[in-house]
Amino acid sequence: MRDTRESRLLLVLLVSIAFALISVDIRGGDNSPLDGPRQAAASLFGPVEEGVAGAVDPVANAIAAVRESGDRHDRISELERENAELRQQLGSDAHRDSRIEQLDDMLQTAGAGQYGIVAAQVIAIGAAQGFSWTVTIDAGSEDGITRDMTVLNGDGLVGRVTTVGSGTATVLLANDPGFTVGTRLEDSEELGFATGRGDNELEVQLLNQQARVAEGDRMVTFGSDDNRPFVPGVPVGEVVSVDRTAGDLTRTVRVRPYVSFTQLDLVGVVVEPPRDNPRDSVLPPRPEDRDEGRDEDERADRGARERDGDSGTEDGPGGVEDGTREPEAPGEGGQDGDVAAEGGQPGGPGAGPPADPADPAAPADPDVE
Repeated sequence: MRDTRESRLLLVLLVSIAFALISVDIRGGDNSPLDGPRQAAASLFGPVEEGVAGAVDPVANAIAAVRESGDRHDRISELERENAELRQQLGSDAHRDSRIEQLDDMLQTAGAGQYGIVAAQVIAIGAAQGFSWTVTIDAGSEDGITRDMTVLNGDGLVGRVTTVGSGTATVLLANDPGFTVGTRLEDSEELGFATGRGDNELEVQLLNQQARVAEGDRMVTFGSDDNRPFVPGVPVGEVVSVDRTAGDLTRTVRVRPYVSFTQLDLVGVVVEPPRDNPRDSVLPPRPEDRDEGRDEDERADRGARERDGDSGTEDGPGGVEDGTREPEAPGEGGQDGDVAAEGGQPGGPGAGPPADPADPAAPADPDVE
């Protein structure tokens, strides 16, 4: 539309009419003369507005979703981060409790055997120079570690130190096929050599082919000369099977080690051997021994309760010892009373003074032949 004089006059006229209608509508209030036209316009254009709104709403919702997606993503990321922190905290608490328990068990084992140890943590599995069963620990020469030292944990024998660096050391595990340690059977004192098999069992060659051995028998380290590489008394494992083959110079048994070599975390390197051979004192108590100890404790508690109950009745009546003496009835015991007996007994009728036993003229006791 071109900007002409007629168009300007038309625009002024329409604006004037609009102001006039607005003024009439405001002055009319609730009874405005424009209510009728307004209702007619609402009836006419209402369906059109609803149709247009229905067509436009998905687009508007999509635009709003795009605008809000950033905030939702940030909130989801925040919740995921909080969840990860909580899981890490729970995992850290469980790991800390597990390590405390491992350290406590290891210190008990070291105390029972009088071993001086340096605690270390397993930081790597396997060696770079081969495929042997080894682990790397975070203690080395700076911590007093040298080659051919015994390594243990709270369960028993782990292995021996093979190489040492300034801050780390390599430990050959007891289940390695190249590992050999001298052993001694509990109680029977039978000697042998345990060798790793690369799995969860050790093979032990007993020197005595006629040795009596059964499943469940337990073994400890025999010890080496100058306590290198093995100190005596470290628990090794339990016998799980016995080879019945005859004719060999030795007897072969299979032993399940106490240590789980796939779950190593904290270990102790023995830097100071025991003064005396601990022999079997480091072995854990058997289940039946724990039951017997529990029964003995119960019997001791029961006896203590019975003694406490008896001590509570010692001061009662009925002739029990309470520091006083119950008077005797007359005629009982033949003391301090008249005895109702004839024959000149003391206290009887006509009885004179008692006869002196040392007097030769004293009459003999008629009851004594």
